[in-house]
Amino acid sequence: MLTHFQFKPLYENKQLPGWTFSFYFKKQKMTGIYHPDGKIEWTSGDPAGQEDDLKSQIHELMLFHVYE
Repeated sequence: MLTHFQFKPLYENKQLPGWTFSFYFKKQKMTGIYHPDGKIEWTSGDPAGQEDDLKSQIHELMLFHVYE
């Protein structure tokens, strides 16, 4: 389970889509970029073995916070 999920716009011009995000997973801070097409680019290193589960949780959180 991921905790302390945070995101902010990737660009100063908030009309351009793209967001940076961070969260903690198993006491390790994870960071990345969420692109407008739903692609996730990890900036803290790939979460080996948990990537699919984490991606689905991030997609859910982004849909809830950004698109609704």
